[in-house]
Amino acid sequence: MEKVKAKKHLGQHFLKDESIAKAIADTLTLKGYDEVLEIGPGMGVLTKYLLEKPINTHVIEIDTESVDYLGANYPKLKDHIISQDFLKYNINEVYENKQFAIIGNFPYNISTQIVFRTLEFKHQIPEFSGMFQKEVAERICEKKGSKAYGILSVLAQAFYITEYLFTVDENVFIPPPKVKSGVMRMTRKEDYSLPCGEKLFFTVVKTAFQQRRKTLRNSLKTLNLSDKLREDTIFDKRPEQLSTEEFIELTQKIEADGVQS
Repeated sequence: MEKVKAKKHLGQHFLKDESIAKAIADTLTLKGYDEVLEIGPGMGVLTKYLLEKPINTHVIEIDTESVDYLGANYPKLKDHIISQDFLKYNINEVYENKQFAIIGNFPYNISTQIVFRTLEFKHQIPEFSGMFQKEVAERICEKKGSKAYGILSVLAQAFYITEYLFTVDENVFIPPPKVKSGVMRMTRKEDYSLPCGEKLFFTVVKTAFQQRRKTLRNSLKTLNLSDKLREDTIFDKRPEQLSTEEFIELTQKIEADGVQS
């Protein structure tokens, strides 16, 4: 079967370097799960290394041409190819509340949405690793105090330990993207429950960073906080100055002030 042509509207850039594909597959620790879901396998350059591991591999692919290619070239994937959009698909049609890891060479145009979707299913996903646009991978792993630090950093690090692993050059893809790529891994914390309302925590973080240049006293005005709470010195800070733990403490203070999620 002829090779699949990369489709711009799907953000496809096919990895051609086998050593990098193997290195990405090897980022999986295989601890705490027996199942793995690869998002956007394309022509299976990463898939072949996953299939060598002692885990049950499914792939999810929206591109029908890629689905046909995978079916023709990887007999081990029989009944393990999900021809769906990961962002809309109910993963429990396959996993039924099982623990599973996610991996992939993620389409850059939806990579942040993939992370947010993963956070929705964090109770089932102990490990997540893969390739992003370098700036996005760095942002997920960034610590407080930098311009790259933002909503994605705080929310991911509330539930996962994040690690930037290695950088990938543009010339190992067909077609080459205009940016470098980065591979990162998220490992779910042993205790990933929050000591505050999760919905309110998400609201506080997102509202704060919507006006990241302002102090929290100004950016969180819409939450209708009491004057007494707004006197707290934490509100003198800008959102990028707060760690994930400090955002949790802030949410607890707001909760104690009577604000509901």
